[in-house]
Amino acid sequence: MSSSPTDRHQQIHADLTAALAPLGARVEDLTVTPAGKRRIVRVLVDKDLDSLDLPDDTSVIEPLDLDTVGDLTNAISDTLDATDAMGEQPYVLEVSSPGVDRPLTQPRHYRRNVGRLVTVQRSEGGETTGRLVRAGADDFDLRPEGGKPQAGKAGAASVITLGYDAVTKGKVNVEFNRADPADPGDSTDMNDTTDTTKEGQH
Repeated sequence: MSSSPTDRHQQIHADLTAALAPLGARVEDLTVTPAGKRRIVRVLVDKDLDSLDLPDDTSVIEPLDLDTVGDLTNAISDTLDATDAMGEQPYVLEVSSPGVDRPLTQPRHYRRNVGRLVTVQRSEGGETTGRLVRAGADDFDLRPEGGKPQAGKAGAASVITLGYDAVTKGKVNVEFNRADPADPGDSTDMNDTTDTTKEGQH
């Protein structure tokens, strides 16, 4: 068994990363918290963009559905039961996917949220809100709300290109009454978090 909480955390993270990779998913966050005689293991999972073979930087990525999170939960539970990293103390496993309250801190977070309305804090001061229409490796494009059409391009709203190093933080805005999540021009309720809970004991 690992000799310290940090070592155990790293071992669990590595074990779960290996278990989820064949399923096209990744560990976004992992916490192990004492709760009386048990521990709460919280795992935040999402699609592994490298496994999707995306053709561009603009296509909409559908979030994980409840059935998929359930399958990932089973894989995580089996992995934890097969390793000695959790020790003998029983635990409660909570697995969920990111919701709108999850901050945008990595390029992959922006890529997963193409089509959504986001607000970013700019390093130079102030904030910008707009529809995220592209997210590349180094920068992303926002179409400001109420943006005017570009000259010579009827119906095409102007966009702002920002490097990830030009923003300090970003967040997804909750929207309502969006009929088609695949259409970046509509509005929708973006609170798409899904989660499952299981108990485990060695």
